Amino acid sequence: MANVRLTGIRKAYGQVQVLHGIDLDIEPGEFIVFVGPSGCGKSTLLRVIAGLEDITGGTLEIDGEVVNGRTPKERGIAMVFQSYALYPHMNVYDNMAFGLKLEKNNSKDEVDRRVREAAQILQIESYLDRLPKALSGGQRQRVAIGRAITRNPKVFLFDEPLSNLDAALRVQTRIEIARLHERMAGTTMIYVTHDQVEAMTLADKIVVLNKGNVEQVGSPMELYNRPDTLFVARFLGSPSMNILPAVIEETGQQTRVLPTGGRSITLPIASPADAKGSAGHLGIRPENLVLSDSPDAPFSGEVMLTESLGEVTLVYVDIGRTDEPFVVKLPGEVTIARGTTVSLTAEPEAMRLFGEDGKAMRTAPQRVAA
Repeated sequence: MANVRLTGIRKAYGQVQVLHGIDLDIEPGEFIVFVGPSGCGKSTLLRVIAGLEDITGGTLEIDGEVVNGRTPKERGIAMVFQSYALYPHMNVYDNMAFGLKLEKNNSKDEVDRRVREAAQILQIESYLDRLPKALSGGQRQRVAIGRAITRNPKVFLFDEPLSNLDAALRVQTRIEIARLHERMAGTTMIYVTHDQVEAMTLADKIVVLNKGNVEQVGSPMELYNRPDTLFVARFLGSPSMNILPAVIEETGQQTRVLPTGGRSITLPIASPADAKGSAGHLGIRPENLVLSDSPDAPFSGEVMLTESLGEVTLVYVDIGRTDEPFVVKLPGEVTIARGTTVSLTAEPEAMRLFGEDGKAMRTAPQRVAA
């Protein structure tokens, strides 16, 4: 078990700053997932931890020891790449054993034991005599993971390991990685992906990165339900959260807002007095919206398109905004003709409010009776 601590980590390529002072504590045994858009710095941060990139500034500790100047081999880590990186002329057994054989202190019996243990964990014992070309993409990725397991690392690093697999294999291999973490309890894992489903289903904690900075760290559902910023609110979720420009009309323990394309709504969210009259943003997730028969429903508009996905139906509604439609996620198969006018509502507790600075305003604290 090993903790990983990043303090003020910066990375620059010449005059271009890629990482801007990353502070992060990863506890022993945690499964941490780095997510963010392309170019946000997530893969660079992983390579910095691995020792494949030099650190421009800051301190990196693994298991309580500063490792800034150490080689990847000296850091006690193992990395799984998206490209598998298997030797094509070696069979599966030799690919998995290769790194161990380079370590002079491992006996032949020890190498054999560790290779076969890893093969058993990943259920690839029957592939040990095959060459990589005789394996599917998912099988090759399991071999690459097995090669990492044989090293008994303090920390596993995964760099988008499923991006080269088709949809079915991604699901299967994702399940295998989750099982691997359970079976190797106590092993710290750091995983980079652009896939929200991977992040939400695998992570103990998600680290959302944006332009080389950490936007928010927390459990998957914490980030989904309580995003700290507009960026996180938009980034997590598919379809993403509906965001409406809004004017803050009244402040206090409750806040009344007037969203673009809608009626005034009172939210159980605290706001400072000086926020009155300022611009903000109202966020509502598509699954929190429902059809309403009330003439006082906060939103109404014309249906532009419906998409039936089987278990859910997505309804795109023009509520008078000029930028993008309102997206509603309804359960089951729903038939609504294009051009139909519908009214929509959501529970105020399910709505999120963001200030002019893009930061979330939080639910007002509950008063305790005297």
